[in-house]
Amino acid sequence: MSLRPPSLLDSFNYAFEGIIHVLRTQRNMRIHFAVAVLVLVVAVFADVTKLELIVLLLAIAFVLIAEMINSAIEAAIDVATTSFDPMAKLAKDIASGAVLIAAINAVAVGYLVFSHAFATSASSVLDRLRDLPTEVTLIALVLTVLIVIATKAWVGRGTPLRGGLPSGHAAVAFAGWVAVTYILSPREHRFLVSSIMFVMALLVAQTRIEAGVHSTLEVVYGGLLGALVTLAVFQLFF
Repeated sequence: MSLRPPSLLDSFNYAFEGIIHVLRTQRNMRIHFAVAVLVLVVAVFADVTKLELIVLLLAIAFVLIAEMINSAIEAAIDVATTSFDPMAKLAKDIASGAVLIAAINAVAVGYLVFSHAFATSASSVLDRLRDLPTEVTLIALVLTVLIVIATKAWVGRGTPLRGGLPSGHAAVAFAGWVAVTYILSPREHRFLVSSIMFVMALLVAQTRIEAGVHSTLEVVYGGLLGALVTLAVFQLFF
């Protein structure tokens, strides 16, 4: 093997090999990369300004760099230690925390860049939903209930308060999301509050799956049922 220093072309090749290796071996890196591509595509259609695009690119780069440094630190520690070491664990945790901070910052940047366009679109969609015939929602609700009943009869698992199809917790959480979205006006930061409620509903659904009480299918059915019931009630009586 030659001991000559790597050329400029070799340095670029090594760098790209490192990026490709992380993409091949690290699931989180693949997720970050896919989200970055999606964000850039949305930015094109949202017609963001040059300054907003710069901020998005910096946030994306920050997340990807943090993930790659985290992967490098983990690999170096795994090579250096063959047994459990509290300090090695602490180093890995700190590196993972850096990635989390970068990801939270990227989410905040994305919200600030896209919130205005999404808020306008969401408000127009909600206004169109209010103008839809109530029969459309009722048909969708009845169809969903029939599917739920049929699935319960076929699966035959769970009790009224635990397990089975659908998830009551998910139904209540998504019902609350739809109700809050309808009650608030655009002047009351409806998009922001609705987004927070939606994330909370997703977290409730996720905890039911993580606890092993419900499957993903049961949670999805519960969320759809709660959202459709609330949508029907508000169209009829609000």
